[in-house]
Amino acid sequence: MKAKRPLPRAVLLATLTLATLALSPSSTLAQAARKKGKGAADPEGQPPRRALPASVKVERDIVYARYGAREVKLDLYLPKQPAAAKIPCVVVVHGGGWRSGDKTRFAHIAGALAEQGFAAACIGYRLLPEVEFPAPVLDCKAAVRWVRGHAAQHGLDPDRIGAIGGSAGGHLVAMLGVSDTVASLEGEGGNAGVSSRVHAVVAMATPADMTRMGDRQSLGDDLAKLISPVMHVTKDSAPMLLLHGTKDTLVPMAQSELLLEKYRQAGARAELVKIEDGVHAFWNGVHFDQTMQLALKFFRDALPATPAPR
Repeated sequence: MKAKRPLPRAVLLATLTLATLALSPSSTLAQAARKKGKGAADPEGQPPRRALPASVKVERDIVYARYGAREVKLDLYLPKQPAAAKIPCVVVVHGGGWRSGDKTRFAHIAGALAEQGFAAACIGYRLLPEVEFPAPVLDCKAAVRWVRGHAAQHGLDPDRIGAIGGSAGGHLVAMLGVSDTVASLEGEGGNAGVSSRVHAVVAMATPADMTRMGDRQSLGDDLAKLISPVMHVTKDSAPMLLLHGTKDTLVPMAQSELLLEKYRQAGARAELVKIEDGVHAFWNGVHFDQTMQLALKFFRDALPATPAPR
């Protein structure tokens, strides 16, 4: 399903707010957008520069999806030390309001995962307004299919694939966790016929219900529902860890709470950890270590190690 016309800039800014906090001329995002002059404000600020751990190697600029001449790429972070068995892989999805950022934005998260024995596919995806919704979701599905389809050549376990993302990336990984059976969201990015299912999701500061936006009419009801994680939760949805800062002024805590409630109603596994004093992009600052500790613990539990072959 595609939108019939490009989304206006006001809608793109409004996607990070509830209807009760509809975008107004005095809002933080609107003020920042006026200062930049063009495009939406970056809702996360600059990611920290963290040196690549000595124990990690990176295979860069791997094409995971093609749309005609358009290539979409990822960087694959791997432990340098060969593993005795296939290792789990986490798809890492950056934020930026669906219209800014690239595959290097969450490099600090991907490196930290690989340092602890995981593979991490740190992806870029097509941004608005180059594309319309649900294209960013389709790209993330294509990335999962690429990981599963190329697992053998990289020593990855196709049955232990996770995802982590924040802000807009939190929305996208939440969609990965709940919509693997929605055919209209698979897209044609490549590796057709390969499952896009993930087995564990860490979703941070997640916009979960896109029907509660400040200007939902410009999206249209059907599209807003299609790209809302809360609309797709079932008992078979991937286990999900929701992380949300208590001082987030861009994505209300109520969004994560709503997704948690949908999981509970469906009988699926989810938990919400509130990051005390955490602002919107808490993973970029003093809460980085806490974020990674929580994420690693969750992934180790949800993606348990497989026995080494004898």
